[in-house]
Amino acid sequence: MLIDMDKLVSLCKRRGFIFQSSEIYGGMNGCWDYGPVGAEMKRNIKDLWWKDVVQMHDNVVGMDASIIMHPRIWEASGHVDNFKDDMVDCKECKKRFRADHVEGDRCPECKGELTQPRAFNLMFKTNVGALADAASIAYLRPETAQAIFAQFLNVLTCSRQRVPFGIAQIGKSFRNEITPRNFIFRSREFEQMELEFFVEQGTDEQWNKYWIDRRIQWYYDIGIEPKRIRVRPHEQNELAHYAKSCVDIEYEFPFGWQELEGIANRSDFDLSQHQNFSGKKMVYRDEINKKEFIPWVIETSAGVDRILLTVMADAYSEEEVEGETRVVLRFSPKVAPIKVAVFPLFKKTGLQELAGNIEQDLRKSMSTSYDEIGSIGKRYRRQDEIGTPYCVTIDYESLEDKAVTIRERDSMKQERVSMDQLKNYLTGKLEL
Repeated sequence: MLIDMDKLVSLCKRRGFIFQSSEIYGGMNGCWDYGPVGAEMKRNIKDLWWKDVVQMHDNVVGMDASIIMHPRIWEASGHVDNFKDDMVDCKECKKRFRADHVEGDRCPECKGELTQPRAFNLMFKTNVGALADAASIAYLRPETAQAIFAQFLNVLTCSRQRVPFGIAQIGKSFRNEITPRNFIFRSREFEQMELEFFVEQGTDEQWNKYWIDRRIQWYYDIGIEPKRIRVRPHEQNELAHYAKSCVDIEYEFPFGWQELEGIANRSDFDLSQHQNFSGKKMVYRDEINKKEFIPWVIETSAGVDRILLTVMADAYSEEEVEGETRVVLRFSPKVAPIKVAVFPLFKKTGLQELAGNIEQDLRKSMSTSYDEIGSIGKRYRRQDEIGTPYCVTIDYESLEDKAVTIRERDSMKQERVSMDQLKNYLTGKLEL
């Protein structure tokens, strides 16, 4: 089902996934904070990406660069001159829109007259040092990729890699979005997962196809419905000036098909630019084949926040159970923030201690939650709304037969399992 976004936003706040930044002061538009379960889920997504892109490849290594870098990097990359959106303002209602999102010369909201388009640079400026003058201007990075290009030679040397090889990074990026919208889909502060894969010209197409196929499969593997995923190649007039080709992996959100991840053949533009601006040779020397060349780059760039929103929208479900609406997030166990919840049936001596001991033992192997407040039905519903795959209930019989009741989220079926087999049972079900 395509969820109503208002329902999703309400659920995110109610259950501790995502809060409006600085809410007690009226909020900060385009900025969001992740609550207890949201932070866990975000970590899961990043860990799954890192494992698939870095750890499962012997020719990919990682790095973690600083957010503020030398401003010449952004001149070399073209961001200082070209990282702009053309915006128009309504003379009547004063609202601002991206020019390419408006048809004609009338406001889409009030039909008032629009101004002529004006260019707004999307980078956040700051100053480094004691004096705020032209010489101290720096920028919060609008992407993580440029640090990888700037450190290409250092990483190549210390990692002893040979082309083809990749450098991956997960980190915060900042863009002064004029019109942040659709919850966390488009915001001013966000987290990216990027891979720059360096290849020899002539092999670029085969590696481009490899990473497109690999990245699509990853979305399937974390539980995204395949029918809501598509690959959209860019038309020639959409391509950046440096790109040989580019595709977007898109998802069908409630607000339409939108980009999740871009995969681009960036040619040798980036390393060549940094070579020209820095005066440092960005040449790869193949000692075996006696070649020297500036590598081409295949880039995969995904947003952590957008993927989290995708996973939540894709997993959201409502169904009637005994005359009431049950809201459930049918997450893959891989991304679920809590894997197992443990309950004593009643707040009674004996049950509480046993439930606490079981939860303490399970948390060594998986993320867990302990809950003893409210009826067992209400506790199940709370866990359904945060997508917990399994709930374990300890009752009075547990004190005698040394077994517990396991309730599965999607089917709501219950099964009795011996305590000494509980961890193995859950580990197998969760594929940990």
